[in-house]
Amino acid sequence: MLHHTIYHLSDSADWVTFIHGAGGSSSIWYKQIRDFKEQFNVLLIDLRGHGGSKKPIYQTLKRYTFDVIGDEVIEVMDKLKIEKTHFVGISMGTIVARDITERHPERTQSLVLGGAIMKLNIKSQILLKGANVLKSIIPYLILYKILAIVVMPRKNHKESRILFVNEAKKLYQKEFIRWFSLASQVNPLLKFFRIKDNGIPTLYIMGEEDHMFLPSISKLVKDHTSSLLHVIPNCGHVVNIEQPAIFNSTAIAFLRGAK
Repeated sequence: MLHHTIYHLSDSADWVTFIHGAGGSSSIWYKQIRDFKEQFNVLLIDLRGHGGSKKPIYQTLKRYTFDVIGDEVIEVMDKLKIEKTHFVGISMGTIVARDITERHPERTQSLVLGGAIMKLNIKSQILLKGANVLKSIIPYLILYKILAIVVMPRKNHKESRILFVNEAKKLYQKEFIRWFSLASQVNPLLKFFRIKDNGIPTLYIMGEEDHMFLPSISKLVKDHTSSLLHVIPNCGHVVNIEQPAIFNSTAIAFLRGAK
């Protein structure tokens, strides 16, 4: 069972489940907890190999696919008897949240996807392929630092870079390689997500400076009638860290309307 933390407001309140990205943990939501727990029941999850989910069993599991990872989230919800939840994801966690929604739409009330990854452009594909070749030669932390700089290159992205690199230091090298290999094989799944409008109310919160992923999201919301896009000025990829006040108020207003 994945490590998780709950903040229970009341039996009548909606649940909001937070899913972090690769190399992070549930601790990256520290700027969200106070605002969200005042209005919702909150579930924070550490995905396998991250944060508190580092039991020996996760080191022996060989199958790393988004459906398996998503089912581990569902297992936590089942244990807590959460029939339906809003999902809030960041970066690679948005893929996990979307995959859960495709396979278990009855469990998803709405989606808030920050720094969403719905297409790997040519630059990101070249970067991933190059890093995939070097992953057995170069220490994983150096690779992660390079990736963080490419995705979050500006001075105002520094806090996000530092946070994610510090979280990545807590990963085992084998775990990093498994998640990295998973990311490099994600294109067919993302193509399916872009084609299909699943009808679930979805809010994308993107940074204006998220040069790798914003263009594809801007195009996607034009084709999906159930999706909205909020772009935060002077902000990069990790929107919940760089602009927490805007992220929180925008997400909460959306979730309260998604009944």
